Amino acid sequence: MHPLNYKAKLHDIRAFVFDFDGVMTDGSVWTLENGETVRCGHAKDGYALQYAVRKGYEVAVITGAISKSITNRLNSLGVQHVYTGCANKMETYRKWLEELALSEENVLFMGDDIPDYELMQHCGVSTCPADAAIEIRDMADYISLYDGGKGCVRDVIEQVMRLQKTWFHADALIW
Repeated sequence: MHPLNYKAKLHDIRAFVFDFDGVMTDGSVWTLENGETVRCGHAKDGYALQYAVRKGYEVAVITGAISKSITNRLNSLGVQHVYTGCANKMETYRKWLEELALSEENVLFMGDDIPDYELMQHCGVSTCPADAAIEIRDMADYISLYDGGKGCVRDVIEQVMRLQKTWFHADALIW
């Protein structure tokens, strides 16, 4: 898709859906002796997530990963729609759309690997981090300049919100 086409579609975005590992993290998963896993996210991505929620956007995370820490982190940012352990992301996505009465055209999705491929075909704007799998980069409407876990979530949220004039404006003190 031509870059200008994806920008035009940002006007219709009312919701964001993200994969977790490789999008909100750099994909590294550290396994501790007790079997717990540890992941590292980016504070600016976290800020953008909570800001989007505060401004009325629907935000969901649909991931195959299973970890209470994922849910805890996202809930602390105000993200209430956190779906972990999803073997079939499309099924979860369709139920979420129906629950919130959203249209696919109103959703921006960001994924990074093969499990995200089908969902990327059923959203208004498909996006990915700079370091996504080649198959995902080839089909994305927009490839962030940032890698997973390094600000790509902030990048797409901020683009939508700036275009829709819901992002922070220092001179107007819009919060």
